[in-house]
Amino acid sequence: MNDLFSLERGDAPLLISIPHLGTQIPDSLRSQYTDVALTVADTDWHLDRLYSFARMLGATILGARLSRYVIDLNRPPSDESLYPGQTTTGLCPDLTFRGEPVYREGCVPDAAEKQRRVAAYWQPYHDTLRAELKRLRERHANVLLWEAHSIASVLPRLFDDKLPDLNIGTQDGRTAAASVQQEVERAAAAGPFTWIANGRFKGGYITRHFGAPQDGVHAVQLEMCQSTYMNEAAPFEYRPEVAQQVEPVVENMVSGALRAVVALSTAAG
Repeated sequence: MNDLFSLERGDAPLLISIPHLGTQIPDSLRSQYTDVALTVADTDWHLDRLYSFARMLGATILGARLSRYVIDLNRPPSDESLYPGQTTTGLCPDLTFRGEPVYREGCVPDAAEKQRRVAAYWQPYHDTLRAELKRLRERHANVLLWEAHSIASVLPRLFDDKLPDLNIGTQDGRTAAASVQQEVERAAAAGPFTWIANGRFKGGYITRHFGAPQDGVHAVQLEMCQSTYMNEAAPFEYRPEVAQQVEPVVENMVSGALRAVVALSTAAG
């Protein structure tokens, strides 16, 4: 437990990473942000609650505390685009998803400040993620890294029309074994929600960087529409009566992927 992230360790071959869960902006930086940015609207709200079932699976759960407006933990430290040619957000976003300024005039971080934030905020999360995967790999031949994300369902600046409810990403099958992805898709198809695999969201930096099925790490990103479990407008409340429909679907997706990962280890043994 620290100011940058929370970590709950489990022993199952499952690590849930929630890099955009954080809402905190350090006091030393708050004066640089616009009033709109201080609402941290682009947070992946309530995913720790939505994924609470993972504790029963023996998962390790890693969740960020700092807002993505400070630094985006799911972007490469070089700040190169993960989706060339498409509108996206960077390592230290200067616009919200809706195109509003994040920083007050003259306060946008320069290259030196970005690298300071990489060292101070980005690197510790990634070092912990790497260490936890190593710990689990010492116990299991194959492990599942589940990247948990959510987003407003309609954001014209970033994509056309409404997103599918459930967006599965494995970088076109590169970051997880086919059997793992098939179980995720099967569970998604069995539910009442719209879904797609490797559509607008193919997996961010964490999925692409750590997903290495040939080395026993199978990474899957799930980008959910927030309309499936919460109000998308401030104050962004969780809606239990709505969430109860999607919670079992997400649980089945994770559980199915986990079973497939365990089966790979059994076959290898």
